[in-house]
Amino acid sequence: MEYVKLGSTGLDVSPLSLGCMSYGVPHRGSHSWTLDEEASRPFIRRAVEAGINFFDTANVYSDGTSEEIVGRALAEYARRDETVIATKVHGTMRPGPNGGGLSRKAIFTEIDNSLSRLGTDYVDLYQIHRWDPHTPIEETLEALHDVVKAGKARYIGASSMYAWQFSKALYTAERHGWTRFATMQNHYNLLHREEEREMLPLCADQGIGVIPWSPLARGRLTRDWDADSVRSETDEFGKTLYQENDRVIVERVAAIAKERGIPRAQVALAWVAQQPGVTAPIVGATKPHHLDDAIAALSVELTPEELKQLEEPYSPRAVVGFA
Repeated sequence: MEYVKLGSTGLDVSPLSLGCMSYGVPHRGSHSWTLDEEASRPFIRRAVEAGINFFDTANVYSDGTSEEIVGRALAEYARRDETVIATKVHGTMRPGPNGGGLSRKAIFTEIDNSLSRLGTDYVDLYQIHRWDPHTPIEETLEALHDVVKAGKARYIGASSMYAWQFSKALYTAERHGWTRFATMQNHYNLLHREEEREMLPLCADQGIGVIPWSPLARGRLTRDWDADSVRSETDEFGKTLYQENDRVIVERVAAIAKERGIPRAQVALAWVAQQPGVTAPIVGATKPHHLDDAIAALSVELTPEELKQLEEPYSPRAVVGFA
């Protein structure tokens, strides 16, 4: 595994991140399709053995049990000083006031809760899961800065928002001398390329590491358009992300994969990994071949003609995934 710098930081990360939303106690939170701890651990171990050192989870995944499972597995399989653990804050963790969002109170509460579940003194990357329209960005940024200065996080990142919001956050942090966001975890794949308009150029200009979520479009790019999976049948959020006329793009991924004699996942992930500015796509793995395909995709170099075939059918659409 060849490691890369995370944006303009000095942090070395694998060019793939293992997304850990699939690991958690089933039916805790909104996900019924997650793998329990016994089923999850082999994937985390396989990732470590393959040289992946970058693991992404969130406090809200399976009501915190994803963090617990990931923390225990990494404590057994990896050295902490070589591992990059990322988690997120924003989602509602309990009913009642201050149970979610990005207020100073919520952030201070949730970083301690995440550290406890992960079984570590610090996280390497602490990310705001979404923009909070109900909290001044100054309050959020100063709280995140204090989390870093307290040694509870090494870097901070953001996820899925409009470019003007991210630009405002970067400017505000610089103006006050607070810790800047080092990363943007955004929704980016062959079926959703609206980030190319403003967010990706902004990140390139500001030296922000880009770590896209759902690079395989929640599996849409890996199977026939009309085929379902256990997750797709119950993933209400995922049902809002893609549209019927994306079928032609899925078919072109399949055609190139067939011609090359490789799985579709390798083609789709190779496309994301080859895009300028992308540091490490976040991939999920619930079957043994998922990690193998993801690692193999790093060696797939798509030709200019193949890139044209994949990109040509795309049509502009509304931005989705910010909710």
